[in-house]
Amino acid sequence: MNSPRRFYRWFSLIVALSPILFGLVVLADGGAQHRIRNPMFGVSGGNVKDRSKAFCCSGTLGSLLTDGSTEYILSNNHVLARSGKALEGEEITQPGLIDSRCQPAEVVAYFTAAPDLGSNVDAAIAELVGGQMKSDGLIQDIGPISSVVSPAAVGLAVAKSGRTTGFTTGTISSVATSVSIQYQAGCNAGKKFTVFYSNQVVVTGGGGSFSARGDSGSLIVTNETETCHQPVALLFAGSSSSTIGNPIGEVLTKVSSALGSVTPFTFVGDSCGSSAQALISPDSRIWPTQEAVEHAARVMNPQLESLMALPSVIGVGVGASDENNSEAVIVVYIDTTTGVTPVLPSRIGGVGVKVVFTDPFVAY
Repeated sequence: MNSPRRFYRWFSLIVALSPILFGLVVLADGGAQHRIRNPMFGVSGGNVKDRSKAFCCSGTLGSLLTDGSTEYILSNNHVLARSGKALEGEEITQPGLIDSRCQPAEVVAYFTAAPDLGSNVDAAIAELVGGQMKSDGLIQDIGPISSVVSPAAVGLAVAKSGRTTGFTTGTISSVATSVSIQYQAGCNAGKKFTVFYSNQVVVTGGGGSFSARGDSGSLIVTNETETCHQPVALLFAGSSSSTIGNPIGEVLTKVSSALGSVTPFTFVGDSCGSSAQALISPDSRIWPTQEAVEHAARVMNPQLESLMALPSVIGVGVGASDENNSEAVIVVYIDTTTGVTPVLPSRIGGVGVKVVFTDPFVAY
């Protein structure tokens, strides 16, 4: 993962035909439906100006929001708003540039608003052009979603549909997670910079990678049942082994604030599920109880700043022990590319410490 997110350039036709380019897996198990003209969500899309001299970039048009009168596509700031550089009214196309040979495709929305990077969410909305996307908010390979959002919980089964890896399933491996995320100023070009986030959701895939570059903007939903998929988080970054998402409740609040709306945003969907469903869904015989997670977080928080200051530490959160999944532990994510491994205690305040080795977390 040596370059952030959403990639490539004029040879996007080669990308579409070849499973491997420059030694990187480009197309995974999602099938072609996510990278062609498709009126569902969870598919390729992005800002028509998101390009540099050598590259064009795209991400995922994740889901559909409404304020009761207007419908908006929800994705990331770095997908729709060009990492804060977009002006209101810039065209959003589907599929994105990377899947249309770097030429503008169908205009499906116009960039509307985005919380600033550094606001603890990487989110943006674009006002939908009528008739260009499914007005019922159907997500490719997932179908309808619930308008009732769900909090994240360790052990919760989740799914997502995205541009690159298509439909994937996984498990929330840590919550209340502070992370350092790498960005790049332009489309695969320009100065790199780091943004710090707190209280994030980390997902690991079920038997494979949950996401890859180009999946940014995907909506992470509950996958406890086949008939009720509740929004949990907005996918915006990750590594080869972990995926990072903004808690969806905070996303809705901050997108609404960025727009200056007095009407709360809701997802277009049905009303299945409970707003507390995730907190009771994981089996406490297998996963930590919410009380155990909250206790571990209370122990972790006073140590958070010092842990994040250690060399190679790029994330700290609360997850489950490898030896006993019902035990809540403090999870420390170590960047293996630095060649430095910090010395960590096996327990902090009586709570176990689990180390996860990974490559850098990047916005992709």
